[in-house]
Amino acid sequence: MKKVMVAAVILGGTALAHAQSNVTIYGRLDVGFDYTTSIRATDGSSASRWRAQSSDWGASYLGLTGSEDLGNGLSAILNLEAGFNVMTGASTGASNQLFNRKAFVGLQSEKFGRVTLGRNLFIANGQWDADPMFEATYSAASLIRGRSVPITSNNVDWQSSKFGGFDVYAQMALGNQANGFNRGAAGSYGRSEGVQLTYRNDGIMLRAMYDTLRDSNGQLSNVFLYSNELFAGAAVTYRSLTMMAGYNHLNAPDTPAGLAKTADHVWVGAKYQLSPQFLLDGAIYRVKVGSGNGDATHDASGHATLLAVGGMYNLSKRTFLYGTVAHVMNGENSNFGVAGNNPGANNNNFDNPAVGRNQSGVYLGMVTSF
Repeated sequence: MKKVMVAAVILGGTALAHAQSNVTIYGRLDVGFDYTTSIRATDGSSASRWRAQSSDWGASYLGLTGSEDLGNGLSAILNLEAGFNVMTGASTGASNQLFNRKAFVGLQSEKFGRVTLGRNLFIANGQWDADPMFEATYSAASLIRGRSVPITSNNVDWQSSKFGGFDVYAQMALGNQANGFNRGAAGSYGRSEGVQLTYRNDGIMLRAMYDTLRDSNGQLSNVFLYSNELFAGAAVTYRSLTMMAGYNHLNAPDTPAGLAKTADHVWVGAKYQLSPQFLLDGAIYRVKVGSGNGDATHDASGHATLLAVGGMYNLSKRTFLYGTVAHVMNGENSNFGVAGNNPGANNNNFDNPAVGRNQSGVYLGMVTSF
């Protein structure tokens, strides 16, 4: 019996010794300057603002990823990622969040795909692949008030393997509350979920998505914050040119009576690789909010158009300079900004222009990754 136990320990130790594992530290730093017109002051006046900024092109973060080969095409995986402001060094998450962007562990199979559990980017972030402006500060996220870039906790995610150019991604974020399956903790999202179908082949990317993002009461109560979303997007590449387009339909059926509860958003744009170092990008975005009034935290029926043009210049494989100029034209009932600011007439966010006013912005910066 002892001989059997010793043999088992030796064989087990040998198997562990041959299991391949790796851990990688990575990160991205984004710094620069931006200038924005028509910023509101508390006394109701408007002024322009010049400031040093972090993460206008993309989030700055420090992360750790790892995997362990379990054999037979199966691996254990992990990912931890913390966002921060490079200019101040402060975390961009809540005070008790160390890894505010990603914190998940899971299993990955060559045949069946990947399953993960933990905190992750919400599935709506997948609209990035159809946006010429890379879902940056001035981008497809602007006129839907950042509805496409949430981060959710308590996720169960499944990413399929590719089959015939297709793949499927599904996600559910649990609210973890005892007083209702759809509810979430105060200040957090309620139960939210989505499914995404993507096709990639010969320079063509097509994506369809449906998702639901609930408030902490489990309600779909604000078209740009807590709503159902239907998305379709495409990107077609021919040589140095990529043409891109997207469409969002948002619906919040639990919005208080009399307030606007639907919105439609569409865009077209392109990226052009002028040289191996220099990329040009630009797009036009248009949003129309359905019938209904607005209040301090809800947008009224109206419309806006955003024009954005930018470029990137690669200094090396991991460092580039960037710049973007944008201008938003609001209808008489709207106050959309060049960035994805909070909705409503007064939602603790004075970066929106006054109702009916236009706004312009420009940002310049540098990104380096490791």
